[in-house]
Amino acid sequence: MIHSKKDYILTTVLFSLGWAFMYADRNILSPIMSVIGEDWNLSKSELGLMSTVFFTTYALMQIPAGFLADRFGRVKILVAGYLLFAIGTFFSGIVSGLGLFLVVRAITGFGEGTYYGPQYAISSETLPKKYRGVSSAIINSGMALGISAGFIASSYLTFTLQKSWQTSFFIFGVFTAIVAVLIGIFIKDDVKKPTVEKEKMEKANLRILFSRNHIFTYILIFCSLYGFFGMLTWLPYYLQTVRGVSGAQTGVISSLVPWASIPGALLFAYISDHIKNKKPLILFLALLGGVCQIVIPYTQNYSLMITGLVIYGMVGKLALDPILVSYVAENTPSVMYSRAYSIFNFAGMVSSIFAPYITGYFADLTGQLEIGFYISGALLFIGGILFLLTNKEPNAVADEEPASAHVPDIAIPNHR
Repeated sequence: MIHSKKDYILTTVLFSLGWAFMYADRNILSPIMSVIGEDWNLSKSELGLMSTVFFTTYALMQIPAGFLADRFGRVKILVAGYLLFAIGTFFSGIVSGLGLFLVVRAITGFGEGTYYGPQYAISSETLPKKYRGVSSAIINSGMALGISAGFIASSYLTFTLQKSWQTSFFIFGVFTAIVAVLIGIFIKDDVKKPTVEKEKMEKANLRILFSRNHIFTYILIFCSLYGFFGMLTWLPYYLQTVRGVSGAQTGVISSLVPWASIPGALLFAYISDHIKNKKPLILFLALLGGVCQIVIPYTQNYSLMITGLVIYGMVGKLALDPILVSYVAENTPSVMYSRAYSIFNFAGMVSSIFAPYITGYFADLTGQLEIGFYISGALLFIGGILFLLTNKEPNAVADEEPASAHVPDIAIPNHR
């Protein structure tokens, strides 16, 4: 358990930094896709494939990482993967040609895939329950900082300073390795190795991870992340090629989404921590996010497009995610946190496998990037409406005392 305020702050800051460099790595690529496309003579589908390959291995690693972390130690698995991610980022700037680049991005995805489940398992179990939503929002703010850093650094170094597009990968690869070392040194995980009896009981109750509440949460995170990663992958390219924004400015405009998400995430997480029924808030965020996904490409008014980006940042994935993380914790026994969050993130990241490529495919097919945004908006409407089918009350789980003392008492929800 966290024993002091200093430990609480250190855990929050380091986990936030962890997300910052993960999202910086993912978004280095977006502003320079046009440059890479020209260098290697790539189609839009091939450009989308670079992100799809990364997200495929990232998603495939989610569930194994959760099970390995609960068995062998969350920090050990997290740090090992983070170091692999640092190596992959660095070598992304060394290789030449699409084939080798895809291999390195796949390796990077495997490395990043060990972070989500173990990180949220540690933070959800150790940080104060009454601040669970706000704590998750603060940690998630690292995502926003990383998105902005990736967008701005990549576009600034490449278009303003006229450096090679590989430079950003070198710089972020080195700093990523430093963060991995800091997490390994300062983050402690007090989880004990499960006994044989406890393992049998956990196995018997794994079905709670596929309760009604869990399943519709998985569907919603799938829909939310589809739009989010479709936008992150293609927004700078869309601004450059469709809206006529200069390459140097696309990083700044695209970063409006993550910057707006910080106050939005903190506000809605605070509200979430102080209300019993999270469903209306979750539905509101999902539907408004869907509207923004449609307005951004549809409007011809530049100011309205910017407004749509800002509002989407405030209510989109980065604001919705902490609330869903808290909702999963309410419905899951703490002994299964790593697995629950790994399945949760796997469900979301499956969408990211398809979003970059499908958007590029339809752009090649129709000559319009806008259709990818419209698909994203429609999915958010569907996910939000389906979330209404969750049970009113969360699954009855005990997480105030040591998990081993409560595993036999887990109540499996009645699927009415």
